[in-house]
Amino acid sequence: MRPSGRNLSQMRPISIETGVMAHAEGSCLIRVGNTHVLCTASLEETPPRFLKGTGLGWVTAEYGMLPRATNTRNRREAAQGKQSGRTQEIQRLIGRSLRAGVDRSALGERQITIDCDVIQADGGTRCASITGGWVALRLAVNKLLKAGAITSDPIMDHVAAVSCGIYAGQALLDLDYAEDSEAGTDGNFVLTGAGRLIEVQMSAEGATFSRDQMAQLLDLAEAGMADLVAAQKAAVA
Repeated sequence: MRPSGRNLSQMRPISIETGVMAHAEGSCLIRVGNTHVLCTASLEETPPRFLKGTGLGWVTAEYGMLPRATNTRNRREAAQGKQSGRTQEIQRLIGRSLRAGVDRSALGERQITIDCDVIQADGGTRCASITGGWVALRLAVNKLLKAGAITSDPIMDHVAAVSCGIYAGQALLDLDYAEDSEAGTDGNFVLTGAGRLIEVQMSAEGATFSRDQMAQLLDLAEAGMADLVAAQKAAVA
């Protein structure tokens, strides 16, 4: 039995509320169980310097966690004068995951920055950030299309992510913190709506895992994607 009482292949409840920030070109608050992340998309009409003159756009991301998003207070990284390695790794993951679903030539020479701020953490914050970040990106691109700033849709497919792992010898979908902190194997799966893999992060935290177990986790991730994409579609409808 899982600590939460869920079935092995059951996602936590997912909700995505859009339009939560008045000034952002796209925004949403995504809730995956008790993990809540505020995602905003900000548009700049100039690309990064290294892309000037190429005709290509850019999607990037920043990630942060509020001090009391967790059980104990974490110091603000700004107060420490630098970002942690974990923060840098997560925001790079979010950026390259979302770029994988974008035709950068259709976006044109502009940049969209996705900000993901964790309000409450209960496992899977990077996955919720990717899933909600896509919704914020979709809403910002919709504004570009409506304004006639671009003529073709640069978003090629949905992009979402989910965690899976081996807990107490069993393969589980969508780990919460209680499961993640005790998992023998932990994995994050980023996929497109069509089921194409963008990135897989897997590690043996307490015990090695077999090829068959890895396949089990991928099967669970693909099943979870259906729920995530359905929530994205409902949010941007």
